[in-house]
Amino acid sequence: MNAPREKFGLSQSNKRIEDLRLVTGTGRYVDDTAPEGALHAYVLRSSVAHGTITKLDVDEARRIPGVALVLTSGDLGDLDATLGTTPATSPADGRKGTTPERPLLAKERVRFVGEPVALVVAETRAQATDAAEAIWLDVDDLPVKLSVEPGGDPVHEESPDNVAYVWEKGDEARVDAALEAAAHRVELTVDDNRIICASLEPRGAWAAIEDGRLHVCVNGQGVWGTKGSLARILKMDKADIRVTNPDVGGGFGMKAMDYPETFLVAHAARTLNQPVRWMAERGESMLSDNGGRDLICAATLGFDADHRLVAYKCENWANMGAYNSGYAQNIQSELFAKVLPGVYDVQDVFMRSTGIYTNTTQVDAYRGAGRPEAIYVLERAMDYAAHELGVDRFALRRKSFIAPDKFPYETATGETYDVGDFARVLDRAMVEADVDGFAARRAESEARGKLRGLGVCYYIESILGDPSEGAAIEFTEDGRVTLYVGTQSNGQGHETVYRQFLATDLGLDPELIDVVQGDSDRIAKGGGTGGSRSVTTQGSANRAMAQKVVADYSAFLADHLDVEDVSFEEGTFRPKGSNRTLTLIEAAEEARKAGRADLLKIEERATLPGRSYPNGCHLCEVEIDRETGHLEVVRYTVVDDFGNLMNPMLAEGQVHGGVAQGIGQATTEHVVYDETGQLLTASFMDYGMPRAYGLPMIAFHSEPVPSTANVLGMKGCGEAGTVGAMAAVGNAALDALWGLGLRRVDMPFTPQRVWSLLQEGQAIAAQ
Repeated sequence: MNAPREKFGLSQSNKRIEDLRLVTGTGRYVDDTAPEGALHAYVLRSSVAHGTITKLDVDEARRIPGVALVLTSGDLGDLDATLGTTPATSPADGRKGTTPERPLLAKERVRFVGEPVALVVAETRAQATDAAEAIWLDVDDLPVKLSVEPGGDPVHEESPDNVAYVWEKGDEARVDAALEAAAHRVELTVDDNRIICASLEPRGAWAAIEDGRLHVCVNGQGVWGTKGSLARILKMDKADIRVTNPDVGGGFGMKAMDYPETFLVAHAARTLNQPVRWMAERGESMLSDNGGRDLICAATLGFDADHRLVAYKCENWANMGAYNSGYAQNIQSELFAKVLPGVYDVQDVFMRSTGIYTNTTQVDAYRGAGRPEAIYVLERAMDYAAHELGVDRFALRRKSFIAPDKFPYETATGETYDVGDFARVLDRAMVEADVDGFAARRAESEARGKLRGLGVCYYIESILGDPSEGAAIEFTEDGRVTLYVGTQSNGQGHETVYRQFLATDLGLDPELIDVVQGDSDRIAKGGGTGGSRSVTTQGSANRAMAQKVVADYSAFLADHLDVEDVSFEEGTFRPKGSNRTLTLIEAAEEARKAGRADLLKIEERATLPGRSYPNGCHLCEVEIDRETGHLEVVRYTVVDDFGNLMNPMLAEGQVHGGVAQGIGQATTEHVVYDETGQLLTASFMDYGMPRAYGLPMIAFHSEPVPSTANVLGMKGCGEAGTVGAMAAVGNAALDALWGLGLRRVDMPFTPQRVWSLLQEGQAIAAQ
């Protein structure tokens, strides 16, 4: 048992076990697992951004051969046919956001292009599509609201000014006074452009009646929230519902929330007593999936005479889209505030967030969910301040860093950072990125007729989600072990990592371990995946469960073998006073023979006492072609403090993916609607996904300060790459263009936008 542990333990860069099946086409995604003979569902969506439904005739569609069911809002009977939302609640005065009804199928009005209007179920997808084309839908246009500011024609009667919520934190009068008294004051407004979360696998679901119970399979980020929503909407007992997640091809927060199609498919399967499947096409996903970001942020920084940050005020105006999606109101308010002051020792802080309804697709969580947005505006403002004040950007940050001896540190927004050594991480990043050599690289770029800029972002992340999680282990008769977990992999490598936990803690051969996730029948409770919580919460639960296994089996063996004490070392039980040794698998077989069923499946839960706060420094260099406006990211360096690393290679992979998404938003990704609310970027021909050839090699380094908030000393790493990347690229672009007299440069830095900035710079120079 020692060999597997030496080769396959924690803190080692073991290759992902699950990759073999995923890259060879034997993965089992939602569209692979639908029951044979399942009917096909197709969603008819609104082609109008805002209007009143004057006619919806489905009679002809129902007569199409092969059609089994056509549903409109009027056909949903006594269902609770609305999606639930969590309104923002302002800590300043307890004001709650508005919660307009979001129907599963549009009733009376449509409010965005892509809103579901009818569901068609047929024997084949082609028949369902043909039937949808036979539906007669007339809509009288209403004025379209697109701007992210109060006012305009109301999207919902409950919000005549289109304000979804106003959320405030801090003492505005005190902060305004501190800013007024500051020796230096700097203001910056930035756009945080909307993106489409184009996961490799689009959304999908199927439903079937199995042994009198409803089984819904959906490619989500957890099963228990969906199960609760199904029970509410369909008015069923939870015991009569099973929800599963199969292999999931990317989630990024977008697949964590409820969508109408899941419940419509479930209702159709129950109505017809036949399996029903639905899978989105890419264009359909671009229209209907929750978008990310889409806000305007205004920052005001106050510095003392020595350039130390003494006050910070931030306001944002966030696009909600046409309806509230699940947790949307809390993204740019509560979650934004978690890291509002960043890594700086500043207590005079005020924030106001205003959510706005528009006639666009909903906006919700996207990799980082509020934290990248908060860090983006703060770190853009810090680099801007360094340029404006004529001081070194690294020195400016160092002067305001929270000192190591101040931890645990309570921030102005109520978070308690447990540990940190930000100056150490920054120093390492400057060395790894060769900051001293930047001047020479800039000169070389200029010799080739190009502009070169260096951008820095020092980010901090707040790990979110349920701090409690459970784990269970089952010993099967064939000598294998099943591990049950409450999180859900969307491609992060959970199966590998959780095997590493058991190999380390229990001396088990990883080849004998099967990981079960995403099944509400087999796992009674779980928090799912989101907020980078998996490694800390599930890892802590796995450790607590392993400790219980050792304790329970040690007590059993002491009694079973009639010895005083049993120790567990190197994966082996050693009864005191006996030459006999047993592996855990052998001990489980003894328990089976002794009739101790209680030892054959052991469960345990763990609750974290606090959050972990991964942090780090991103350094980015860009080159800009003066003739074409093409901006290229040419160097990228990351030094992260993730605490103890579970699997350094997988952590680096998470950073690479996160940085790629951040660079994508900063350089090419941008959702565009025309004045009528039509999505102009509804395919990969029009929407600029980042390509491998547009990304540099990303240098990753670890400078750990172990967390005190969990027994493993780990900090989540799934979203950190994105949190730091956007500001690093934006600041590099600003640095490259500053000498031309340009002061506001916003994402995305597409060639057209950068070329326009260059023309503006020429006009400034000509004055």
